[in-house]
Amino acid sequence: MIRTVRVLLPALLLPVLLAGCGTEKAGTGTLDPGPAGPGRAELDARARALQIAPELVYVTEVAGFTLAQQSVGVYGGDGFSSAYWSEKTGGQIHLYVDRGTVTAESCTGCERDGGGWYRTGSGQHEYLLPEKGDVVVRLSADSASVTRAVLRGAATAAHRPANVELAALFPTPAPTATTPVERGDLPPVGDGAPNNEVGTTG
Repeated sequence: MIRTVRVLLPALLLPVLLAGCGTEKAGTGTLDPGPAGPGRAELDARARALQIAPELVYVTEVAGFTLAQQSVGVYGGDGFSSAYWSEKTGGQIHLYVDRGTVTAESCTGCERDGGGWYRTGSGQHEYLLPEKGDVVVRLSADSASVTRAVLRGAATAAHRPANVELAALFPTPAPTATTPVERGDLPPVGDGAPNNEVGTTG
């Protein structure tokens, strides 16, 4: 069975994240990491550094919605989560990927829709898509700001990312310092501490 759904992330969380970098977007429709693309092994390593299993990374494309870069992160043990938002309507679509299965028995209140399951309640609705290898992709949204047709489109477009899409999800990490930083305000000898010997002034 799929792990107990942690009732969709509070809708208040994402606006806070988005406010931190209101103009930062990964693109509209197509993710573009830049001219030089890293290899798959490096991209998978970036995912693992965030404790995300590379095989659980999925992306989608929704007209009018943009990936919120700061929403990308780990979900559960080693799952994946991200969110897409519409600048025009303020609507948000959350994408979660985790290990598990979904069936008519385990998906309370679900109805079959194409290759997935759909359910709604408490002002929220979602699609759950069983994938190979006991993986479940879940796309959820506020039913007042995202229509079922739009959410279904996001579910239909969900897929394992190509390298170019992975590179946009996991940008190049900031380099780490390997040598001490040189300071120009310290004397050439000693440790730079004040001289407290008797007879000194200043």
